[in-house]
Amino acid sequence: MTVRTVDLGDVSLQVGSVGDGGRPVMLVHGFTADRGEVDGVLGLLADRGWHAVAPDLRGHGASDRPTDAGAYSLELMAGDVLALADELGWDRFALVGHSMGGAVAQLVALDHPERLTGLVLASTFHGPVPGITMELVELGRWVVREAGMSGLADAMAARRAENPDSIAAFERLQEARPGWAEQSRARLEATSPDMWMAMAPRFVDQADRLEQLATLAVPTAVVVGELDTTMIDDCLRLAATIPGSHLTVLPGAGHVPQVETPDAWWEALAGFLDRLSG
Repeated sequence: MTVRTVDLGDVSLQVGSVGDGGRPVMLVHGFTADRGEVDGVLGLLADRGWHAVAPDLRGHGASDRPTDAGAYSLELMAGDVLALADELGWDRFALVGHSMGGAVAQLVALDHPERLTGLVLASTFHGPVPGITMELVELGRWVVREAGMSGLADAMAARRAENPDSIAAFERLQEARPGWAEQSRARLEATSPDMWMAMAPRFVDQADRLEQLATLAVPTAVVVGELDTTMIDDCLRLAATIPGSHLTVLPGAGHVPQVETPDAWWEALAGFLDRLSG
């Protein structure tokens, strides 16, 4: 894998790339994650003839971390995706988005459908995220202000310990990828606190995109774990709304199927991408 920093003007992103010269596909990670979330499939995609690229989004991983709250939004991240594609010389490309990355991918598809050969929406949402309230967001923002991202990691661990569904999901991830707890915490602590403070309210007050997505004319796959209690209803609606979309519900998987059930997730991803033309 080649890892380099790509200057997009107002920010620079660290980007992992495999399979230079193949068919272009970009994979976009979720909130407080990084490109390591999809490292396991980049080489596999290259083996199938793809030029697979995964960036750390602004405020995440090793990419730039602006301190201005105005430097963060789903729309700006969607702009980064298109600017990165331009820097790579890609006129058209396939786009895979997980969780928040799926929301970013939806905006790219709605604003510039002509740029996409295909769209994969994985474990994602089309509007305000179920189960997240502004009260919860403000509590998180207070923790970040008072104790930083490490304090937030502690608070999230304590809250998870009180929720049987969260405990079960965490145990599945730990079993599937030993060391997941440490890796997940490290990614969270590497996240810009300014980004977290700016983006967290957007999960509550963002506009719903479902009506717009009913007009989307891009080949689309929706992939979700059957145990992803937060995202599955949104994913079912996305698949029912986007014309011609293909739905895969992965048995035994929760919110991170690329880790929990990697073989099934890869089969769904590769099966869809292989059917794309252009």
